[in-house]
Amino acid sequence: MRLQAGCELVVESIEDCAVVAMLRPRSGEAQWLISEAYSFEPHVRPTEFVDVFGNLCQRFVVRRGRMKIRAELEVETERDIAIAPWVAPASAAFLPDYALQYLLPSRYCPSDRAFQQAQAIVEAAGSRSGQVGAIVEWIRTHIAYRYGVSDPSTDALGTMEAGAGVCRDYAHIGIMLCRSLRIPARMVVGYLYELEPMDLHAWFEAYLDGRWYTFDPTQAAPRGGRIVVAYGRDAADVAFLTNYGWLQTVDMQVWVGERTNDVSPSFSGDAG
Repeated sequence: MRLQAGCELVVESIEDCAVVAMLRPRSGEAQWLISEAYSFEPHVRPTEFVDVFGNLCQRFVVRRGRMKIRAELEVETERDIAIAPWVAPASAAFLPDYALQYLLPSRYCPSDRAFQQAQAIVEAAGSRSGQVGAIVEWIRTHIAYRYGVSDPSTDALGTMEAGAGVCRDYAHIGIMLCRSLRIPARMVVGYLYELEPMDLHAWFEAYLDGRWYTFDPTQAAPRGGRIVVAYGRDAADVAFLTNYGWLQTVDMQVWVGERTNDVSPSFSGDAG
């Protein structure tokens, strides 16, 4: 399927502020980037680099006052995603080198402190859904989707204790529990077609049977229509905007629509 997506951010700074943005997706196994357009008001010319996870990063300075950043994309992606939650994980000895970093604890995913919780969840589910499937179902059953419960300092254990959070918190729990069972897991951020309410989104991937599989505990069933913008160990690696100084987001609009032969609809809304 072909999706047209984008976001418009209005940010404000009380002084010149250095920023690194992640707003440009890349073509890869999961998607093909057909076209893209970016604008900055007032105009700046960002420099770009590729981070250690392969994400495209844009570096620029927000001058004192307000700036509008707009990204528009057209991407071909899968309508349906492959699912294999029952597949047994591979031994660490047979994992590719790049997957090993996704076994380690990270800022928001303290997997070295979650083995007992993960083991209990998997044992309670039995063998019918596999380890990752059991983790995803537990999150859906025990964590309520609710704004205002977590903040930028909340890690996966904090979300489990609170029993509520938003998409990034759901992903952090899934990643933490998978890693504690020696299953490589990574954070993914981007767009999801027909997400309600519309917003930039986060989910996770687990490495099983020689490839990455998508898991999204916020959704009742596996769904395609995803545009990947960035991968990382957790939210600290995949922020859409990282500011090195005082910066406030004043407004954000996000839209995703399917492109057809004759009509290119879009769905828009305020990011929550």
